Amino acid sequence: MTDTTPGPLAARVQGPVRIVGAGLLGSSIGHALTALGIDVALDDTSPAQLRLAVDYGAGRAARDDDDPTLVIVAVPPDVTADVIERELAAHPRAVVTDVASVKLEPLRQLRARGVDLTRYIGSHPLAGRERGGAIAARADIFIGRPWVVCRDGETRAGDLALVEALALDLGATPIEMSPEEHDRAVALTSHVPQLVASLLAGRFVDAPDGSLRLAGQGVRDTTRIAASAPELWVQILGANAAPVVDVLDALAADLTAVAAALRDPDAPGARRGVADTIRRGNDGVERLPGKHGQNRRFEPVVVMVDDRPGQLGRLFGDLGDIDVNVEDLRLEHSPGAQFGLAEVSIVPAAVRRTVDGLTERGWKIASTND
Repeated sequence: MTDTTPGPLAARVQGPVRIVGAGLLGSSIGHALTALGIDVALDDTSPAQLRLAVDYGAGRAARDDDDPTLVIVAVPPDVTADVIERELAAHPRAVVTDVASVKLEPLRQLRARGVDLTRYIGSHPLAGRERGGAIAARADIFIGRPWVVCRDGETRAGDLALVEALALDLGATPIEMSPEEHDRAVALTSHVPQLVASLLAGRFVDAPDGSLRLAGQGVRDTTRIAASAPELWVQILGANAAPVVDVLDALAADLTAVAAALRDPDAPGARRGVADTIRRGNDGVERLPGKHGQNRRFEPVVVMVDDRPGQLGRLFGDLGDIDVNVEDLRLEHSPGAQFGLAEVSIVPAAVRRTVDGLTERGWKIASTND
């Protein structure tokens, strides 16, 4: 009998691929490429980090006789330019890219040094986790995520295709942007949100324990990324300071206006000012792309789930029987309660069918927008 079991998908990138930096992003790329059968050579200034990444299967240790077709620099922002310069000189046949979260500052440094950047293409996968290091690496963190590729007038078509092929092989969506466009975009969508989350979470340090017991899913959502590593973020924010300051200044003006309105909420126009602030936030959320990049909105149905094994599985099984597709899921556990709240997001047309079907199957519905 012929074996019809599908094998691994054919990779667009041809190895060997050299990855410098065996932390979260470097090791995650290594895992994904290794799974595609590509020869991945890892290098890191920390022997312990390198051994750990190799032991976990992200690739093999680099050798002096390696001749890579692609070099991926995955090191902290403050040494990114140095490593790019070194790798371009050490591997004259390779295309070199980096995955740093700031694109303009390393490019400025390299240009100031007179480095030939013909074979260099900056890139940045918009992926990550709150935890770092080789232990936290996963091959699937790039799937469905944007991967910015920064080309310029010197970029050769074949080199650009290779970096975009890397993104596609890892399941990401390549997006071409200039370094300036990229840095302004991440200042708004990544760097300032990190600061806002950290500032808000910092208010919890001296808060009474009783206040923190009231924390629900909303405050957890808005402070989730506050657990990020300070050492890395000092580098990122310092390298992208000007665009970040622009957004912070505008945000500070907004906060000042709201605070002024709330100091005298009965003053003429004060309540309208607060309402306009909330409404503008509604409009901003509506602009965020949803599932598959669509702007389609979903409705939440909150279900009470007993805190015992198998209940989530039963809930999803019942949703499948009702023929409802879950677009998103959030879980919340109330302190001291023996149940949790599962918020499932579904298309608006399926809300009534979902509520009726789950109720018939014994589920308690906590809330719905229907």
